[in-house]
Amino acid sequence: MANFNILMPKLGESIQEGTITKWFVKEGDTVEEDDMLFEVATDKVDSEIPSPVDGVITKIVFSEDSLVPVGEILAIIKMDGEDDTEDSVSEVTTNEKLVASNEIKSETFANPVNESRKLSNRFYSPLVKTIANEENISLDELETIKGSGANGRVQKKDILEFINNRGVKSTSPVVERKSPMPVSIGSEDQIMEMGRVRKLIADHMVMSKQVAPHVTSVVEADVTELVLWRNRNKDLFQQKHGDKITFMPIFTEAVATALTEFPLVNSSVDGDKIIIKKDINVGIAVAKPDGNLIVPVIKNTEQRNLVGITKELNRLANAARNNKLNPVDIEGGTFTITNFGSFRNIIGTPIINQPQVAILATGSIEKKPAVLETPTGDVIAIRHKMFLSLSYDHRIVDGALGGAFLRRIADILEEFDINRSI
Repeated sequence: MANFNILMPKLGESIQEGTITKWFVKEGDTVEEDDMLFEVATDKVDSEIPSPVDGVITKIVFSEDSLVPVGEILAIIKMDGEDDTEDSVSEVTTNEKLVASNEIKSETFANPVNESRKLSNRFYSPLVKTIANEENISLDELETIKGSGANGRVQKKDILEFINNRGVKSTSPVVERKSPMPVSIGSEDQIMEMGRVRKLIADHMVMSKQVAPHVTSVVEADVTELVLWRNRNKDLFQQKHGDKITFMPIFTEAVATALTEFPLVNSSVDGDKIIIKKDINVGIAVAKPDGNLIVPVIKNTEQRNLVGITKELNRLANAARNNKLNPVDIEGGTFTITNFGSFRNIIGTPIINQPQVAILATGSIEKKPAVLETPTGDVIAIRHKMFLSLSYDHRIVDGALGGAFLRRIADILEEFDINRSI
């Protein structure tokens, strides 16, 4: 019987490691193809991984809560009905296996001339090695870092803490949590631990505020025409295209159009460089049933019509609410929209989703009395109005650019053609 190695999958271009949050099987279990084996969590999304073969689980190498590099053996399945092509997998410890298959030559690190003959007897993940290269951390320095992972393995947080204490400016923002203020706890107070995802969100938000000087501009838009158009056409739209249309696809279309006219807002900051993105990939913040947020991304939004945006947005939102998003669904965003209006909030000041440079918040649409200019004079009429607020990175987006971009979005919405076909 042949053995089949289950490896840590690569769940996205930027993913170098993942945490096993749950095993659905144990050693000795019989599995069939497509049976769920384990759940893996990255800093982007959680995924359930199925078995690619039939067989018996003979060995589980990593336990739950282990942080494992991409490509490492997680488990071994003995497949039925096939002759052995080699002896069974050697019973080696996890650390021995990692070292044997991942000896790290000093050329991987800084100062290769002085250390070209040295080998490390520790395993370092690709992510840790990349950070070491970028920060000019020598092999000798890396060997001194105390690892908090399994078998003393150096994790991302360990090397970032080393960089911070070493006084070297990291090319990637390092989240430094200040000592919290003392909190008094009453006898009947409830204490609840942050979950893994909530901790990630908290760190990402703190990092964004530390890295980018935030400025928020606000405009009020008269969206009466598009409200009337949607009310008139929503049923027909669903009959014709099989999808419900909300206001968000219309907002998304307006944002994509404005980004084509203001490309600097569709960018990222890399040190002293501004990276203007060719593609316009709009992320939409979605609240999950567990209360956490996730931002699936509509790729190449400017190339889609309203029907295409609606279908993709509905697909991503449904997948997000059912924990069925793939890592590719949340990668590559260049701009984000968050909808405060879904909670009947009229306005908000959102935090930029790094490494983007701006985020739009849409408020609830409300009926208001407004002064309208007519050929026979000003009149007061009931109009549908909403607030749009844009938070932007003042390092590269000044008030003039941010204000003009936001005003352009409002103009596009106000100029919506009530006779537009579906």
